[in-house]
Amino acid sequence: MTTARSAIAPVGSAGYYHCVSRCVRRAWLCGEDRLSGKSYDHRRDWLVERVNELALIFGERVLAYAAFRQGGC
Repeated sequence: MTTARSAIAPVGSAGYYHCVSRCVRRAWLCGEDRLSGKSYDHRRDWLVERVNELALIFGERVLAYAAFRQGGC
C-alpha cells in the first residue's frame, strides 16, 4: 500500500528525494534493441530535456540524474 506524500514530506519541509523509474517487459527506452536492431538513442536527449523542463515548471532543482543503458551494455 502506498503512503501519502503529506506523511512523507510535510508542507514546508526541504529534502532530497531519490526517484527511480524503469522499463519492463522488454520495453526499450534508450539504446539499441538487440533483437530488432532498432535504435532508441534519440530518446535519451529527449528525456534529459523533459526532466529539466518539468523542473522549471514545478520550481524544483534536479541535482543529478542517470540514464543507464539497457541490457548491461
